[in-house]
Amino acid sequence: MEIPNETAIKKPKRLTSVVWNHFERVRKADICYAICVHCNKRLSGSSNSGTTHLRNHLMRCLKRSNFDVSQLLAAKRRKKDNTVSLATINGDEAQRQDAYIKPTIVKFDQDQKKDEIVTLASGKFDQDRSRFDLARMIILHGYPLPMVDDVGFKVFVKNLQPLFEVVPNNDVEHFCMEIYKKERGKVYEMINSLHGRINLSVEMWYSPEDVEYLCLTAHYIDEEWKLQKKIMNFVTLDSSHTDDLLSEVIIKCLMDWDIDSKLFALTFDDCSTDDDIVLRIKDQISQSRPLLGHGQLFDIRSAAHVLNSIVKDALEALREVIQKIRASVKHVRSSQVAQRKFNEISQQVGINSERRLVLDCPVRWDSTCLMLETALEYRGAFSVLQEHDPSYTSDLIDTEWEWTSFITGCLKLLVEITNAFSGNKCPTASIYFPEICDVHIQLIEWCKSPEDFLRSMASKMKDKFDKYWSKCSLALAVAVILDPRFKMKLVEYNYSQIYGSTSLDKIKEVSDGIKELFEAYSICSTMVDQGSALPGSSLPSTTIDPRDRLKGFDKFLYETSQSQNVTSDLEKYLQEPNFPRNCDFNILNWWKVHTPRYPILSMMARDVLGTPMSTVAPESAFSIDGRVLDKCRSSLNPDTREALICTQDWLQMELKGKSILL
Repeated sequence: MEIPNETAIKKPKRLTSVVWNHFERVRKADICYAICVHCNKRLSGSSNSGTTHLRNHLMRCLKRSNFDVSQLLAAKRRKKDNTVSLATINGDEAQRQDAYIKPTIVKFDQDQKKDEIVTLASGKFDQDRSRFDLARMIILHGYPLPMVDDVGFKVFVKNLQPLFEVVPNNDVEHFCMEIYKKERGKVYEMINSLHGRINLSVEMWYSPEDVEYLCLTAHYIDEEWKLQKKIMNFVTLDSSHTDDLLSEVIIKCLMDWDIDSKLFALTFDDCSTDDDIVLRIKDQISQSRPLLGHGQLFDIRSAAHVLNSIVKDALEALREVIQKIRASVKHVRSSQVAQRKFNEISQQVGINSERRLVLDCPVRWDSTCLMLETALEYRGAFSVLQEHDPSYTSDLIDTEWEWTSFITGCLKLLVEITNAFSGNKCPTASIYFPEICDVHIQLIEWCKSPEDFLRSMASKMKDKFDKYWSKCSLALAVAVILDPRFKMKLVEYNYSQIYGSTSLDKIKEVSDGIKELFEAYSICSTMVDQGSALPGSSLPSTTIDPRDRLKGFDKFLYETSQSQNVTSDLEKYLQEPNFPRNCDFNILNWWKVHTPRYPILSMMARDVLGTPMSTVAPESAFSIDGRVLDKCRSSLNPDTREALICTQDWLQMELKGKSILL
């Protein structure tokens, strides 16, 4: 029965029925009311009235949250069979904390159909959808699959939604694989519908158990001129794998995704990767389609990795000195007495630095650079520390301090350049040329050091860099030429410093290389105009009749057309004034706007600028070690591991830039 609306005064009383989780019991004079916390409706709260009318109201209450009261009542009757309970306070905590009770975890019939949708007055609960949501959450955030078996997780879920049946670990894995198959289909369609080409980076990962993994990531610029990347495969390599097998694995992945004919460049994370691997991949791909520009830009090596590699050479050369400095910093920081004594000595020798000594993390070389840099500021104090503190035994001689100063200068430059790479939100291929040229110029200067030790170290670093430069200099130069702020001028400026008297020949090599690549794109464009290209693609068709005696006609048509004094996209682009340099410049937006003006050159720019010149993730930019897989993922079977890693990447990219409302 319903009670007229009157002002009520609360009087706490212990209540035993779980129905009272949804009502406030108040008293006015001699009358007790039960006020619904969802809709504020007043009903009789007298002990003589029972709770049946309250339960009936809850089943009809439109404002009540998704909570099955009948299940709660059944749970109360079966509470002795439950092993876990959780105290909850419903509604306004301040108003009802005296009426707090302990609902028990609900057990549901095991024979309930998995696909059953429970319909309540306030909405629907979809068992199947909830399970896929759980699997998607685990994938997206990299949670371990066994978390669903944890007691704490089960308690949380049951109190949040008693109707949800927590599935075991194996079932969650099945749902994750279903999501992977669905998302893979979406990525496949998207990748194969792109008008531009695909660039692929090849990166080696490791596990704590020394298992090797091959991570293949596609890089491309989409139709909106946004730089994108997606992990395509994460392959577990057999312990006995050889270079032959590595090339076969890469080729198989390309074939599985049907992107072998769309591949523009392949970026390896290690300059020491066997060239035969690249040659085998080139041969396989060129069987169906010739590589553009004879594949001069096909084989790329990671810029960040070559910087890490030469840093290792520098740190190894100074290893014993670094150990002394590390021990010196530890000594000063070992106690307040030692720190106070060191500060007094610093003031006596005239050191007024506000920076504090820092201890490095040996696996992060930027922290080692910072440790050396701060130690150099206190060189004078360390030099006399042993005279005041006999327990200090790690003093350096003057020559060692000079070596430290030289190498710290080298490391600071490499830290700045690595930060420029890893901190760029849109790392197109064009950003690398000026930074890499700076390293090249500095290495030439470092090799001129009068100190034998430093000259020998610099020569070793330059030999490693030269191997990288021989493979990637053309790709770096072509990319920066496609930056309208620089064009050929930046190549001419840097090459004159690097090559001196032979710079003109090297500049001509770059000029000829970009012209040859542009000619290949022009031929492809001609074939598209004639309808002999794949639908929705700028690539020539692979279905040309092998007996066709006019195979060279397209090239002849292009060459003869050029002789008719028609200015090409490339010539027009290079002849026009450079765009002003400013910090807000967005190269992809520029090409998006100027695509109608340079239709052929823009196709080339899309593919070149999308080439990954580095394969190191920002968070691993300064890591001495390679990418290491966590123990949770490394313990999975190979198919599940690949599915979770790839799908996590796809879902994160899908959510990037979107506003998620919870």
